[in-house]
Amino acid sequence: MHYRNILFDLDGTLTDPREGITRSVQHALARLGIDEPELQALEHFIGPPLLQCFMQTYGFDQATAWRAVGHYRERFAEVGLYENRVFDGIEALLATLNDQGRRLYIATSKPTLFAARIAEHFGFARHFRAIHGSELDGTRTDKAELIGHLLQEEGLQAASTLMIGDRKHDLIGARRNGLDAAAVGYGFGSAEELLGEAPTYHFATLGELRRAFAA
Repeated sequence: MHYRNILFDLDGTLTDPREGITRSVQHALARLGIDEPELQALEHFIGPPLLQCFMQTYGFDQATAWRAVGHYRERFAEVGLYENRVFDGIEALLATLNDQGRRLYIATSKPTLFAARIAEHFGFARHFRAIHGSELDGTRTDKAELIGHLLQEEGLQAASTLMIGDRKHDLIGARRNGLDAAAVGYGFGSAEELLGEAPTYHFATLGELRRAFAA
């Protein structure tokens, strides 16, 4: 792995946010009069931009979808972001990459405000030079736009930068910016979803990802 710069998605790549996200979506739906008792049915909200996911899943118009996002954030900001866990092996991977002299960044469609709080709370912020996410008004929730912004702000060259993520949005965003991409299968994207985007690399497990950088 020759890449000097490594961009990591957050949800499903560094951490498992399943409980916090699905319970916060459930809360938002309840505030709008929709009962969804099965948290597993809400796992597709992990990764994509929330606004679009509410609109596509429930047929909300944009105004209603923004109300849903607001209700989601009521719970997520206070409780949901802590209902999370760092994947086993991530701490060792990040330490290895730093020891190798690589520059690490987080690239997430989650608002930077929340992403930074999560990284600090769970103790891995110190490994990253910067955390780039979206704005609360929805700016840069599109992964391609976000990655392009990150490259420009940090002065990174696409040829020496790798994007690592667990959903197709990560892979599409990387490709549109000329980056190689590594898809990880331990997150929330299916093998069909990930391989359908023809990533440069596909690692089924975190162990495989770690071994690729150790070689």
